[in-house]
Amino acid sequence: MDKVEVVVAQAERATLRVGDVFLKVDADQARIDAEVEAMSLAPVPTPEILWRKPPVLAIAALPGTTLGRLGGPSTESSAAWAAAGAAIRKLHYAPLPLRTGRAGRSRVALAAELDAECELLVTNGLLPTDLVTHNRRVAEAALRPWAPAFTHGDLQIAHVFVDSDEVTGIIDWSEAGRGDALYDLATFTLGHEKHLADVLAGYGTGRRIDLEVIRAWWSLRSLLAVRWLTEHGFDPFAPGCEVDVLRSRM
Repeated sequence: MDKVEVVVAQAERATLRVGDVFLKVDADQARIDAEVEAMSLAPVPTPEILWRKPPVLAIAALPGTTLGRLGGPSTESSAAWAAAGAAIRKLHYAPLPLRTGRAGRSRVALAAELDAECELLVTNGLLPTDLVTHNRRVAEAALRPWAPAFTHGDLQIAHVFVDSDEVTGIIDWSEAGRGDALYDLATFTLGHEKHLADVLAGYGTGRRIDLEVIRAWWSLRSLLAVRWLTEHGFDPFAPGCEVDVLRSRM
């Protein structure tokens, strides 16, 4: 029997690793349905689905290693980051899926959620008022019209695997669907601003890349994440994580 490793766990879902197999356990079958569908449509490498028996989805491990994690250094080369940028571009230019993903929330709904979250951050004393107020102003630039793209919706660097400067696979597709391409680029470079130029070099030209909007998404995503992370046992105050991202915008 291989050792069981808990990769991530929370009240609604968990991911376990047993040897070369990842077991995703999710109470919401709609998320698993969305993930399976997105992986079947995405024109980039994704894990092989081994079997599915609700509430469990079994997928094969990917070769290589992740580019890193939020709050930690990345030891991968500029070429690996550029390869990831090229893979993200390929996804964004693929035929649109029918489903609207996390990156496709309406401006009105997102602004309302952001305002409510900012009020709670201040009222509960989680963050200083000036830090929240300034980043709320920065975040405003993300609330603009955008052309829909095929987005991953949760494109953390820990979800992208590389080997010898080539992307070997992208995992965790439950938030995928139509959305704002710059949301993906911002999520991918959150806390790793120094690699943004490498990612955009691989992404290339064609779709307009507004750096102000990417920075706005850094602020917006971090503001929305701090309280949830704190309440679910994660530490957004750790060096290089969400609170440091907000401080860097000051």
